[in-house]
Amino acid sequence: MDEKEIKVIEILKKYNQNHIINFLNKLNSEDKERLENQILKIDFEEIIRLYENAKKNIDFRDKKIEPIEYLDKEKLPNEIKNRYIEIGKKTIKEGKYAFATMAGGQGTRLGCNGPKGKFFLKTDIGDKSLFEILSDTLKIENEKYGVVIPWYIMTSKENNDETIAFFKDNEYFGYPKEDIKFFEQNELPLIDANGKLIIGKDNLIKEASDGNGGIYESMLKNGILDDMNKRNVEWLFIGGVDNVLLKMVDPLLLGIAIEKNNLIAAKSLVKNSPEERVGVFCKCNGVAKVIEYTELSKEMCELRDENGELVYGESHIMCNLFNIKALEKIAKEKLPYHSAFKKADYLDENKKIIVAKEPNAYKFEAFIFDAFESFKDMSILRVKREEEFAPVKNAEGVDSPKTAKILYENFWKK
Repeated sequence: MDEKEIKVIEILKKYNQNHIINFLNKLNSEDKERLENQILKIDFEEIIRLYENAKKNIDFRDKKIEPIEYLDKEKLPNEIKNRYIEIGKKTIKEGKYAFATMAGGQGTRLGCNGPKGKFFLKTDIGDKSLFEILSDTLKIENEKYGVVIPWYIMTSKENNDETIAFFKDNEYFGYPKEDIKFFEQNELPLIDANGKLIIGKDNLIKEASDGNGGIYESMLKNGILDDMNKRNVEWLFIGGVDNVLLKMVDPLLLGIAIEKNNLIAAKSLVKNSPEERVGVFCKCNGVAKVIEYTELSKEMCELRDENGELVYGESHIMCNLFNIKALEKIAKEKLPYHSAFKKADYLDENKKIIVAKEPNAYKFEAFIFDAFESFKDMSILRVKREEEFAPVKNAEGVDSPKTAKILYENFWKK
């Protein structure tokens, strides 16, 4: 037994992962070394702490939760709106603006094999992949402002190679290759209900992407923040890959943030109903926060003001704007992780594949909006759903290709 193997076994025994020791003994030398190397990189203290926290209920009773202030795009006087827009336009034309797409997910729920961005939305005005739709929108903005906006794309370990190959095969959808940069999201191990790490079919401890909040650290580790500084980029808009009406270049939102001297800004929509599965903006102990729908009490969801409007009705739609100073600050901090109990297939100690029929493992994710709490204030702009939000998340029903198709066609036919 060599020194590395002794160290690995000590770690596994210390954290009560003896089942992995048994599994190691059944692997060939190459797979055994790969698993040992992975084990030595895992922060077991953090994983066990996250596992213990996953069993605790979120409690906001000791926190002061209040509604948050926002600007309604439709109600802004034209004089004020135009002033904000001109401020934003100036910064964009100076080449100080960039866009980042979160594209680490797979299109499994949509029946798409591979990266979600490869999913084709079929419409009366053409069939295009989600990546091409984003590219076309961005090219329109480039032409409008006489610049080439840097495009950063966050992938995952699972889909990075396939995403890059898809762009190459499609000649980057006509976007300048040198202005697109891909970077991978971090991952964290899954752990079952008994506190045991599980093994995937690749004979490694099963891991999953660490949530959209991992984008900050990933940008730092992969040199994206350095690239922004080299290009003199001061502002970055971060959006998801699946919103086909994403307005990633908005001089109004940018101008508001600059005018109000806020390092972060975001767009919101009014919730369709108390039950809509979205996170909502609020003030928590005096600072901006988004409470996820899974963590919002029924009472808070249904609370209405004297006008009958939802008190906590400003939904977060993954349209966020950051100054580079904010990104550099957040990237060095550790965001809290949230847990989700999900189905995960795994190998047992006899290397037999066990197909999970119900949730069996905790997945840990950081949320992009938890970074908001690091700042005293932020700017929020309420926009119209039919103009800026048409996500493709589910195969059928709400936020499906069918609903996105209608919104997409109606918008462009206008």
